[in-house]
Amino acid sequence: MSKAELLRGAHLMGVAGEEMIPRDFRYTNTLDAFQAFYVNKYVDHQAHELAF
Repeated sequence: MSKAELLRGAHLMGVAGEEMIPRDFRYTNTLDAFQAFYVNKYVDHQAHELAF
């Protein structure tokens, strides 16, 4: 499998830390704005088996 292939989508939640997220923040900027993410392991049973 090459690095460009997608195995499964995941529900990610950005780790905001101590700072407030601006009200005009757009979800399209999420991957660039956050340095770390939480994986929601409860959203999908099959994703839970792959990630944990």
